[in-house]
Amino acid sequence: MITHPSFTVEPWCLRETELNLDVLAQSESVFALSNGHIGWRGNLDEGEPHGLPGAYLNGVHERHPLPYAEAGYGYPESGQTMINITDGKVIRLLVDDHPCDLRYGQLLAHERVLDFQSGVLSRTVRWTSPGGRTVRITSQRLVSFAQRAVAAIVYEVEAIDGPTTVAVQSELVANEQLPGLGGDPRVAAAIESPLSAEEHFAQDTRLRLVHCTTRSALRVAAAADHLVEGPESTRWTAQSEPDVSRLTVTADLVPGRPLRLFKFVAYGWSGERSLPAVHDQVDGAVAAAVSTGWDGLVAAQRAYLDRFWACADVEVEGDAQIQQAVRFALFHVLQAAARGENRAIPAKGLTGTGYDGHSFWDTESYVLRVLTFTAPEAVASALRWRHRMLPAARERASQLGLSGAAFPWRTIDGAESSGYWPAGTAAFHINADIAMAVDRYVMMTGDEDFERREGLDLLVDTARLWRSLGHHDADGVFHIDGVTGPDEYSALARDNLYTNLLARENLMAAADVATRHPDRAAELDVDDEETAAWRDAAARMAVPYNESLGVHEQSAGFTSFQRWDFEATPPENYPLLLHYPYFDLYRKQVVKQADLVLAMMECPHLFSDEQKARNFAYYDALTVRDSSLSACCQAVLAAETGHLRLAYAYLGEAALMDLDDLEHNTRDGLHIASLAGTWIALVTGFGGMRRHISEDGKSELPAFTPRLPEALSRVAFTVLVRGRRLKVDIGPSHARYRLVEGEPLVVLHHGEPMTVTTDAPVDRPMPPVPVRPETQQPPGRRPVGPLAGEEHQAETQD
Repeated sequence: MITHPSFTVEPWCLRETELNLDVLAQSESVFALSNGHIGWRGNLDEGEPHGLPGAYLNGVHERHPLPYAEAGYGYPESGQTMINITDGKVIRLLVDDHPCDLRYGQLLAHERVLDFQSGVLSRTVRWTSPGGRTVRITSQRLVSFAQRAVAAIVYEVEAIDGPTTVAVQSELVANEQLPGLGGDPRVAAAIESPLSAEEHFAQDTRLRLVHCTTRSALRVAAAADHLVEGPESTRWTAQSEPDVSRLTVTADLVPGRPLRLFKFVAYGWSGERSLPAVHDQVDGAVAAAVSTGWDGLVAAQRAYLDRFWACADVEVEGDAQIQQAVRFALFHVLQAAARGENRAIPAKGLTGTGYDGHSFWDTESYVLRVLTFTAPEAVASALRWRHRMLPAARERASQLGLSGAAFPWRTIDGAESSGYWPAGTAAFHINADIAMAVDRYVMMTGDEDFERREGLDLLVDTARLWRSLGHHDADGVFHIDGVTGPDEYSALARDNLYTNLLARENLMAAADVATRHPDRAAELDVDDEETAAWRDAAARMAVPYNESLGVHEQSAGFTSFQRWDFEATPPENYPLLLHYPYFDLYRKQVVKQADLVLAMMECPHLFSDEQKARNFAYYDALTVRDSSLSACCQAVLAAETGHLRLAYAYLGEAALMDLDDLEHNTRDGLHIASLAGTWIALVTGFGGMRRHISEDGKSELPAFTPRLPEALSRVAFTVLVRGRRLKVDIGPSHARYRLVEGEPLVVLHHGEPMTVTTDAPVDRPMPPVPVRPETQQPPGRRPVGPLAGEEHQAETQD
């Protein structure tokens, strides 16, 4: 793990058995705790040493200017950056006046464990101070799923080798000093000291700070209260100043008589409510946490996660590392979204400031796909955030001369924050990604109230965008010109296949939902003429195809471009965007991330089996995977087309993206979409789970085409389908379907319909896997997974 032997492989936790400062920042990301509202990086309790200190609130950001060398109409004027808010996890320790800084003295033992079942991060330390005194430190912390505004810590110090005087300083600290940020100085200026003090308070064991951001005008409050257990000598004092509120506890310790501190922290923020209102909010939340107590918070945390794992767990036999990785992935995906409550899901969750804390299209295409089948209430919440952003998206569309809504490529508050428009504004496919997430959520949950309200609004406005963005040619074919698809090494293309096919699905879904809810459609001025125009555009959508090669084109004319010279590209020149101009990338056949392959995963019913096989082989040889979003999609299509060992290798790359720091940027936060991709590769790939839509388009069934690579002896998973819990258990030769809860359900197994009930499981054999010639990847770009090296060479020789 993180390429370091101190990380062990265990099925239900992530354990670090010694402290390694060379991967400290990476470990802070993987040990981060969040509930979708609050995020605490996995910094050491004592605050230092650290890689990147971090405490975050979903939606709290600062603005900064986006000046351009040359002005252009429609360019965003300002950017948004997630900021480090008041840090409530800092508990400094002094041992006989020596600060507990593990870079000094002697570190005898250090272990951290993130338990995926309890949601608690535990730490155990044995340290001898420079003065020669040895102490044992134990701590546990959580960010509560049950009490959204609350996080808590229990911190214990025990003398080991004789009497010791200790001082424990529990702090709320704002405007923490950050390491050198580099890069854009405007961003650095926005986040180095983003908070202006409005109130500070410390009395008895209670602390509070209230601050406001300068440009975004967001008020942020943090409060803490404590319970102290220790020897009779224990004393405490409280003090505050504008950026620090501190409780200092002192005690004379002897072996066997520890000092224990319980710290309860609450957060709140608002762009509208007054200082007294926000102040009272956090005071009330922290009082409720104290009333619940540490044990009560832990019990509620465990109960929440028990419910989640009952619906979401994936069991893997044959690869212990993948087993750990998929549970790690699901835990962090849940943490990114569970209590966001109508807020965005950032690309890094709340684990770091990578991508400035922005949300992108991969939220809908990857993260919400997983949550739809495991925690659907979080999906409704995230889509309601998109719905809240509709006014800004409509304004953006109008600015661009379009109808409907143009959702931003990257954003925190709904305003476009991408200053590079070919890969930002032109990537209109985000609108269809949102529409697909709406349709998937409604179909898999049956949430008609959501469909009637937020769903219909989102589908109608995105459909209107496509109808105004595209056009019919003289032959009636509908084209969408000048757009950028998921592959960011191609831009401003005509008829990007992914964009066109998802726009087609968007247009059809909007017409269908408007037909189902005519009264609501009438409120939006949708009439029969408009829905007919949507259906006509969908039916006549351009689908680029090269007849001579027998493959679909990523965009019109793509297969006629010159191929990238992969043989002359040294390994150190990846990712390509850091070593070659976009101009060169845009005019060559080279693919950054799955694009057409992703289109086949999203719309499998629009391709024959042979088309999928030919397309996958063609684009596998062009895709360099300079994006963490690619490997899981390639795993899915590799599995579907019979390349099971290759699919297993792609699964490994997706699963270990952060645990092995494959892109060397885990220090900035986790890749939440790639983590979601671990589930996608296992469930959609080896489980073969798809939505099967009937030929008349009026009904659909969950469909499965399970098959396993030789390395795995079993994969089992549970999914939620319209209120039912379905467990699919896949072995080498048979698959078992069992309805854990709910009314009978009809599913497809390799095209065969069957009814599954709670009475008894249904077993079905798995047909032979089609045998196809092995595909080739660009030289030096084989997947960084279980088939790297000699084993992969053996496969290609077979």
